[in-house]
Amino acid sequence: MSETMKALVYRGPEKIALEDVPVPKIIEPDDAIVRVTTSTICGTDIHIWHGGMPEVEAPRIIGHEFVGEVVEVGPAVRNSKVGDKVAVSCVTQCGECFYCVRGTYSHCTTGSWIFGYMIDGCQAEYVRVPHANLGMFKIPDGLTEEDVLFVGDILSTGYFGAENADIEPGDTVAAMGSGPVGMCAMATARLWGPSQIIAVDMVQERLDAAVKNGVADIGLNPAKVNVVEAIKDLTGGRGADRTLECVGAKGTYELALEAVRPGGNVSIIGVFEGPQVLPMNTLWIKNIKISMGLVNANRIPELIKLIQNKKIDMNYLCTHHAPLNDIITGYDVFGNKKDNCLKWVVTPYKK
Repeated sequence: MSETMKALVYRGPEKIALEDVPVPKIIEPDDAIVRVTTSTICGTDIHIWHGGMPEVEAPRIIGHEFVGEVVEVGPAVRNSKVGDKVAVSCVTQCGECFYCVRGTYSHCTTGSWIFGYMIDGCQAEYVRVPHANLGMFKIPDGLTEEDVLFVGDILSTGYFGAENADIEPGDTVAAMGSGPVGMCAMATARLWGPSQIIAVDMVQERLDAAVKNGVADIGLNPAKVNVVEAIKDLTGGRGADRTLECVGAKGTYELALEAVRPGGNVSIIGVFEGPQVLPMNTLWIKNIKISMGLVNANRIPELIKLIQNKKIDMNYLCTHHAPLNDIITGYDVFGNKKDNCLKWVVTPYKK
């Protein structure tokens, strides 16, 4: 293995570049080094790029959604071996701290947290995976890397949002935002047996893709219809039983609060760059529950089984493919929603 590698480095707002950096090394006994074979760009990466997450300190290798091949393991790694093809959780967890033992893995106190956020990430040739025993999962025979590419982040995030919504069989679920996270939220919401899933987005092509690929039953475009009134028309005048906010924007946030019926639940999984107003003067009387948070990513084994048994298939999100060499272009195309890009898949660097 070479001493240096190519990696996408964030050096401050609007400053990202593909640079030569040192190959990561084992630091802790339960670390692993993974050769990144497939990764992708996430909406959170775009937030970081534009300076919307000032807590990310430069220089930082960004990226957190990936699969790869184990090339080295520390002496305490038991669950993986060199040569394994693995899907990796975007959130590292020790399993022993105050938060981990209570199941809130996303707040593990070991200082690792999210790849590309507090530690170096995956838009590189190699990545160090802390707490590898709890964060890496072997890809089963018969599944491709793209089959499981999203389990480490957006599919887990969608599941987390649907789980927090407490969906019941027969419910109407409305997802505010039909980007990749919204589509994963809708796909996993199906597991609870809602009677109808409504996709909401300003980009008509994304609504069409959600309906065509079966994650939504109906698509509503705020540019064409009054979304709240349309949802009420579809629900006997009540509103959606559960709404999912999947963007982290003022418009989708307000729609999620307005479109839910009295006694319903609002589940927020979008990443917000600024504060939002909570209109208590009108909300208090609706008896709604609002949940939010960072994904725990503790359902990866279950999600892999669901993919294996064809209960979930998110491969259609992989609209664009290019090597790590072209990742700056990927940030432009994916970040600015060009060329109907749903997900930009990054393949290994071409020397």
